[in-house]
Amino acid sequence: MEGKVLIIAAHPDDDILGCGGIISRYKGVLDFKVIFISEGSSCRFNNHESKEAKIEIEKRNKMAIKALNFLGVKEYSFYNLPCGRLDQIPQIQINKIIENEIKLFKPKTVFTHSLADSNKDHHKVLDSTIIATRPGSGVKEVMSYEVLSSTEWGFLKSFKPNIFFKLEKKNIDDKCKAFEFYTTEIKKYPYPRSTDSIKILAKMRGIQSGNNYSEAFTLIRKNR
Repeated sequence: MEGKVLIIAAHPDDDILGCGGIISRYKGVLDFKVIFISEGSSCRFNNHESKEAKIEIEKRNKMAIKALNFLGVKEYSFYNLPCGRLDQIPQIQINKIIENEIKLFKPKTVFTHSLADSNKDHHKVLDSTIIATRPGSGVKEVMSYEVLSSTEWGFLKSFKPNIFFKLEKKNIDDKCKAFEFYTTEIKKYPYPRSTDSIKILAKMRGIQSGNNYSEAFTLIRKNR
């Protein structure tokens, strides 16, 4: 990786679960920005426009800011499209959001969701990212990350990493501490969204790559 790195997340917390380790590793070295396409909370309410839903959306956005600030990320954008309903949003609308972010931020590397994910919002974001990062966009490399509680539940398709970033224990500790800001999302092991699960996945990816800890990604496209 080099220069600016854009992380595209369907919901607040996907960024930490997928890329929290490398954000910690490259803190102060690379310039990160995170964009959140959907808000991640309103799908839990019968009326996604209710007062209660809006309160939870605001709460989750504040958690995201605290988590990113902890990891040293100062640039982020919230688009707050309705959670669980991205398939009802015109694809071009999501495309334009990502295209505009790329135009303004000018990243060389983009991280996005995986086709293996069970979450349909993730698929919509992946599709739009592929379009927005097409050759000529200025983006040199595009990679998919894995998100606990989605990627490992995509039973009909499996996540097949081909890039591993070596991490130190401090990077995994930072990732766990960042995720702990999401008090409405974190749960106890063996649920995937737990600090124990984060550590286990990092160790497993480390075993696969000959390291103590790693984060794994699938390379979608690279221009040399």
